[in-house]
Parts: sequence; C-alpha cells; structure tokens
Amino acid sequence: MSIVQAASSFSEVCTTAILRSVNGVLAVLCSILVCCIADCSACYVSCMFEKELLVKCSGKLGALAVVIRQTNIVWMLFVACTGVINITLVRPRDNVEVNDTNTAIRKSNRSTSNDDVTSGSNLRQRKFSNSLGTDKHSMPSASLVSTNHSSGLLDEVKVIFLALWHMKWELLVSFSPFLMVFVAFLAFIRWNGSVVLGAKEAHTVSPHFAQIMYFGLVSALAVAPLHCSKGQVVDLFRSFWKRRPISFFQVFVAVIAGVFSVHFFSLVHPYLIADNRHYPFYLWRKVINAHWSMKYLLVPLYVYSWFSIFSTLGKVQRKIWVLAFFLATAAVLVPAPLIEFRYYTIPFYFIILHSHINDYQSWLLMGLLYLAINVFTMMIFLFRPFHWDHEPGIQRFIW
Repeated sequence: MSIVQAASSFSEVCTTAILRSVNGVLAVLCSILVCCIADCSACYVSCMFEKELLVKCSGKLGALAVVIRQTNIVWMLFVACTGVINITLVRPRDNVEVNDTNTAIRKSNRSTSNDDVTSGSNLRQRKFSNSLGTDKHSMPSASLVSTNHSSGLLDEVKVIFLALWHMKWELLVSFSPFLMVFVAFLAFIRWNGSVVLGAKEAHTVSPHFAQIMYFGLVSALAVAPLHCSKGQVVDLFRSFWKRRPISFFQVFVAVIAGVFSVHFFSLVHPYLIADNRHYPFYLWRKVINAHWSMKYLLVPLYVYSWFSIFSTLGKVQRKIWVLAFFLATAAVLVPAPLIEFRYYTIPFYFIILHSHINDYQSWLLMGLLYLAINVFTMMIFLFRPFHWDHEPGIQRFIW
C-alpha cells in the first residue's frame, strides 16, 4: 500500500508544470556536464604535454570518453597518434640541434688548443662558443616552426617510422594506457557484436561518404568569417596557382570524388525523413533534395570547404597531423547513415582549436553568428509549436 501511495505522490510531483519549472536549473547542469566533448578535449590537451603522468591521465580520459560514446575510440586513437607525432618529430630535431651544438663546441675547442694564443683570447672564445650553444638551445622552437611545414608528407612519414623503430619500447610504455583501452574495446566489439549498444538495426555501418562532404560545408559556414572571406579565397587561389599543375589535378580529383560520393553514397536514413521536428529533415528536403541536380551543384562548395580547412590547418600543423585528422573524421562520419549535427561537434572543435584566428573582428562576427543561431533556435522551439495528426501532444522544432 505504501508503494502505491509513493507511486501516486511521485506522479503528482512529476507533473508537466513542476518539471517545466525546474528546466532552468536542469539546463545549467546539463550545459556543464557535456561529458563527451569535455572528455575528448581533456584527453587531447593532456596528451599534448608529452609527460608520462599526463599521457596516462589522457589514456584514462580516453577510456571514459569511449564509455560515454563508443565511436570516441576513433578520437582516442587520433589523440594517441598526435602524441606519437609530436614526440617523434620534435625530439629527433632537438637531438640533432644539440649534437650540432656539441660538435661546434668541440671543433672550437680543438682549434683553440692548436693555436698558440693567449689565455685571455681562449677565455673569450670559450665564452663566445658557450653563448652560441646557449642561443642554439634557446631556439629549437623557432627552428622547428621554420622546418615544420616546409617538409613534405613523405618526409614526415619517413622520420616518424624511423623514430618509432628507435623509440619503440619507450613509446610502448608511454602509450600503454591507450593500447589497453583499444584492446578492451576490441573485446567489447567481439562480445557485443557491434559498436552500438542500443538499436543495432537502426545504426548499421553504411558507406555514407557524402556525410564527410556535409561536414566540410557545415564547418566552413560555422567559421564563415575565416573560410568565406575574400582574403581566404584569394590566398587559396594563389596557393593553387603557385603549385600548378599539381594543385589543379588535386582539385579535379576532389571534384570527381565528390560527385562519386553524392551519386552513389548519398544515403537517406528512415529516421531522417520520418521526423520533421529536426533541422536536418528540412535541410535534406529543402536544400539537398530540392532538385535532382542540387546535390551535384553543391559539390564545388564541398570541395572548396575542405581545401580551405586543409589550408587553414596546414598553416599551424604538420601535414601528417592534417591527414590523421581527416582520416579520423572520415572514420567517425562515413559509417554513420544518419545526418546528425551532434556527430560533427568533436571534429569541429578540433578545427576551431587549430584555426588560430587572431583578429577580434572574426571572433566578434562568429559570436554574433552563434548568438543569432541560438536565438533563432529558442524562438522556433518556444513560439512555433505544432501538432501531429497521428499522435497527440505538442511537437516542437529542435536540432
């Protein structure tokens, strides 16, 4: 009897009016506890410091991110790859600079011992050589920046593989937390039979290559002050013109791949066309599928968006990092048959993090853009409700 009374009182407490009254508090709590993005970001930042303790913490954060969302295993592996890239490409160059400095000091010492000079001049020469060594040790970052982006992709891959061989045991110990999480994830896949825990039939792996195109355009539009500016278009064109005809061939291949992707691998998930409460339904119906030719006409925009993203990331990151980021993004988005903006959040944050936007005008414009989007979303959600004929209750628009 007490259980029945408790159940009735619980139903009275959980009325619509009471639940709506606490929405403000719950919204604040939920906005803080965005665990998926927070864990992936913390995992990435922890691995950047290249300290053994922080790398282990990064592995634990990666494990938590995988528990929250299984596809985060890709981003955990991307973080591990980034850590390996930083260690293998930075340390060898630092060692080379130290060895060059020591060689220069030894040569100067031999020359001073052979020459019949005064002790005062020897002392001054030692001071000069020591100051030279100090200057060389104090400028590895500048040297790294200057050589960071001048080397080609194949050169970086060769350096990484050579360093991996010489540092294999050290890297194996340092990144063992990532390895253990990956092995545990493989065991989970074998036990569960799929990456998905819930409705496996609705989330089957599909070759949705058009999804990577959608993400490129959405990301470029979300950072429109950078990617859609006149200066970015001019810089991109100058870069293509400087590297012709290779750059023109790359654009041609990208356009062909884009047309091939949207023609053969532009999937329509049943959930997409069955629920008109979400924005992707209208983007698909009013834009992508408005006419049979529309998906082909959007291909140049997709290609430009990705080349602009590559150009922006390539200014501050190594080519191998940009390639790893693209492969990780493709590994997350291509198997997803449903168009969902929440799938885009983590790779988009990586793009924003490494875009290095320095002018306040761009940040102000992006802030106003995001503010307008949020205000529009809340206005539509609150003041444009609608009803379904086949289901009672009020329906609302949301992402």
